[in-house]
Amino acid sequence: MDFPFRIPRSVRTVGSPAMTQPVSARLKIGLSACFSHADPARSLFTNKTLQYVEQSIAHWLMSAGAMVVMVPCPTGETARGDTKLSHYAEWLDGVVMHGGADVWPGSYGEVPLKDAWIGDRIRDLYDLALVEAFEEAGKPIFGVCRGLQLINVAFGGTLYQDIEAQHAGGLRHRDPVTYDQNFHQIEVVQGTRLSKLFPDLKTARVNSIHHQGVKDIAPGFDIEAWSLPDRVPEAIRRRPDRGRSYIAATQWHPEFHKYGSTETVDDSPILHDFLWACATARVAPRTSTMRGMPGRIRNRAARLLRQALLRR
Repeated sequence: MDFPFRIPRSVRTVGSPAMTQPVSARLKIGLSACFSHADPARSLFTNKTLQYVEQSIAHWLMSAGAMVVMVPCPTGETARGDTKLSHYAEWLDGVVMHGGADVWPGSYGEVPLKDAWIGDRIRDLYDLALVEAFEEAGKPIFGVCRGLQLINVAFGGTLYQDIEAQHAGGLRHRDPVTYDQNFHQIEVVQGTRLSKLFPDLKTARVNSIHHQGVKDIAPGFDIEAWSLPDRVPEAIRRRPDRGRSYIAATQWHPEFHKYGSTETVDDSPILHDFLWACATARVAPRTSTMRGMPGRIRNRAARLLRQALLRR
């Protein structure tokens, strides 16, 4: 498939089957951390906080030659040194916010309707701070599943705490038994960037592993795909006006697509679009649109993160 963009010469081999570029030319992509909080009942790493990444999303990025770096949360009871999230944002070419625990409803101004939907407030603060750091650095951000929801919340949107409970006619978007083998159809919104990445595609089949979803879209963002038939946003993108840096996200997991399969939507155009944005930002950095604009990221998370974590 031909992609509707040109990769800058310095990283022209990104995405090529033959990875011939030197290490210094490869894109460095950050990947947000998942959390397994301290648990005294756990037999391994007893009462220790674990930060980790899910294997397939790292391999997805590496498939195009990118160097993948987990961005650990720099705060907590064992914190040492002066490394900040802003240092990672300055050093890396972009970041991917990946899936995991529910978003805490308090992050978008609501009270959890059920204890089971309380989410992970600590991870929310870390993720919000990470989005803020890369936004302020003008670096591209891509979100997957929870990552889409977190991005929407960060810029002022809201979520359904549970699609089946709160959205009339809502599909069962998460099946704990079938997990990544749960699928539904999406409709690609014509005229969007996503539709240009898939010029012959109007509907497609995607995996579905979530029960929360976008209710109100964040200001400045467009919906690029809807689930069918219940019409819950499945892909969003920030409008590129006024020199804003790249932010896009999918509710489905593109990294779970089986290479070469035609049963679900191809992940390659989405990956290459993000990496193209990272390559472009490397040679032509954008100036942040956030400086001097307090409140753009909910709760100004970077200032709250250390205090919140150290109080646990």
